[in-house]
Amino acid sequence: MNFTDNRTRTGDNAAYSSMAGGANQVRVRAYNERLVLSLVRLQPGVSKAEIARRTGLSPQTVSVIMRALEKDGLLVRGEPMRGRVGQPSVPMHLNPDAVLSYGVKIGRRSADLVLMDFTGEIRLNRHRTYRYPDSTEIINFITESIDDIEADLASKQRSTIAGIGVAAPFELWNWASEVGAPSGAMEQWRGFDLQAEIAARVSYPVFLQNDATSACGAELVFGVGPHYPDFVYFYVGSFIGGGIVLNSTLFGGRTGTAGAIGPLPVRNNRGETVQLLQIASIFILERMLREHGVDPEPLWYSADQWIDFGEPLETWIRESAAGLAQAIAAACSVMDFSAAVIDGGFPAWVRERLVRATQEEIGKLNLQGIQYPDIVEGQVGAQARAIGGASLPIFSRYLIDQSVLFKEIVTGDTD
Repeated sequence: MNFTDNRTRTGDNAAYSSMAGGANQVRVRAYNERLVLSLVRLQPGVSKAEIARRTGLSPQTVSVIMRALEKDGLLVRGEPMRGRVGQPSVPMHLNPDAVLSYGVKIGRRSADLVLMDFTGEIRLNRHRTYRYPDSTEIINFITESIDDIEADLASKQRSTIAGIGVAAPFELWNWASEVGAPSGAMEQWRGFDLQAEIAARVSYPVFLQNDATSACGAELVFGVGPHYPDFVYFYVGSFIGGGIVLNSTLFGGRTGTAGAIGPLPVRNNRGETVQLLQIASIFILERMLREHGVDPEPLWYSADQWIDFGEPLETWIRESAAGLAQAIAAACSVMDFSAAVIDGGFPAWVRERLVRATQEEIGKLNLQGIQYPDIVEGQVGAQARAIGGASLPIFSRYLIDQSVLFKEIVTGDTD
């Protein structure tokens, strides 16, 4: 996963920077170690012989690397595969307990903090809702959640934590009216160094990335990425955002805003040209519910536990799908994407209905000259932004950019 514009800052705890040994060490893993770990992550159960064949490294080199990684506790052996000529093949796996990482999602209506293991599984999570994002409240939520989680962790578990990855919208102050914040309340975010403020309160390295880009990165690594090397990604949150994947790598563009998606011009059901975010965003559904006299607060309690809001939800899905179909057609007229991936901060049943409706809507468009892409559901789900954030420290210290990995596999271009 290539997060080209993420930044890193560490806290002031000298004890952390002096740790040594295995998953505890701050030093960057050697390149070939990263290559092996990345291949095992991509192909759980791969054997040493297969790693040597696919990377171009000699069997002796692979054996030395894997012994070191086993000793450090980063890899574990599976049961030997018997029944073939020669020595039994031993499948290798990442050790889920070897590395832990915090991921933080900061949204316009809620925040999440997760503790993720080395294989991408969420171990623990904390959730906070609010009327609008307040910097002091969010910093306190992060530090209090970490303190609460670590109070129940053994010292060995705490020593495996690689860092904190934060996924947050950029320029939060621009959306004050849409989130219903009091006049001037969001100006606190203008010039606010979120990364530095968190780093000053914790003892771990802190990484920062745009929220939708983080979600796209999570989908690339833990979702459909192995099946589609090129795709346009839509994440429907309070405001819709997205990302672009080219050659199995996140593409940020000249300023890091490529794939922002939300500002794409589309036509609404009245024939007016508006931005996609003014149709296919959850804050629009919130507005619709209020207009129908329905309490919208359950939208923000838990992304996985929405109720069926009936006609307002159906209308929102239908109108959002029409906007998404136009956005997909526009994106594919510029780049020949093999897939359009749709995910969001809602339950799987809402995602399935939205994707199906988008497939129907794109069939109504004139796509002459455009190659029809696969329109598929994202596989990571509502926690994609937090998972993408939690991936940042892990990739920084232990893994390599997926595009490099695929290049190595194809060419064997290593020492």
